[in-house]
Amino acid sequence: MTDAGPDPEPAASTPEHLAAAQLSPFASTEPELARYEAILAHAERELELAGRGELDELQALSARWNALTSALPERAPAAAQGLLERAALMHERTRVELLRIRDGLAADMGTVTRSRRAARGYGGPARGARRVDHSA
Repeated sequence: MTDAGPDPEPAASTPEHLAAAQLSPFASTEPELARYEAILAHAERELELAGRGELDELQALSARWNALTSALPERAPAAAQGLLERAALMHERTRVELLRIRDGLAADMGTVTRSRRAARGYGGPARGARRVDHSA
């Protein structure tokens, strides 16, 4: 037996493609789709974080999003269409989650305001306020 050396690394195992394959269940073996798979995986992660209300972590992902999308060609390959459609759906779902969180926070703020008003009503007159009996 002769050892011809290691087989050359296939194009589908570039670091970018491997990262996308690990993050997305939709990963393919097409190297030109690796960036689009990474975008879909990123959109899925954003939805996951928004769904759990982890807003700080969600905000921290914005730099990665910018890096993923900054070097995209003007026209995506036809093979990326399905990945981009799924990523767009994930973004819409994330938007809905963020609206839900916003509405919940607004409702909580209304509850806090009403509770403070009610608490002040039970507290009696403010300290230092003098009652003057004008009939004396």
